[in-house]
Order: sequence, then structure tokens, then C-alpha cells
Amino acid sequence: MTAAQQPEGALVVDTQRDRLGYVMGHEGPYVQLRPVTGGCEWDADPDRVRRATDDERRKAIRQRTRALNSASSGGIL
Repeated sequence: MTAAQQPEGALVVDTQRDRLGYVMGHEGPYVQLRPVTGGCEWDADPDRVRRATDDERRKAIRQRTRALNSASSGGIL
């Protein structure tokens, strides 16, 4: 499956920026990704996007959980 075919919601890695993100959509020649901890989307080159490995998925879960816990405790890490 190519990056252009990645379904919305898929966890991927932007290898150009070395960042994990969820596919939010496709705009023009780009894949729009959102960080696992939330925040602003960024455009990624589809040729530089790949599916996340199992280890990267576990990392994403830890990052997301930490961000949610921080938000629920008033931002204290």
C-alpha cells in the first residue's frame, strides 16, 4: 500500500521529519498528518511516508497517553 492509499486514521511515519502522525486526509500532492499528541496538521510528501511499525505504534500510545494525562491534570507532567 502506498502512502497515497493510506486510509484516514492510519498511523504513519513522516521519514523526512522523523515524526509519527495520523493520516487526516490528502490535499493536492500531499498527505496531511496530525501529531499523535494532537496539534496542527502538517503536509508530508507521500513518497516519504510509511506505515508505523509495531514498536512505533507502542511509542505513539505512550506519547498519546502521556499527553492526555497531562491535560487532565492541568498540564503537570
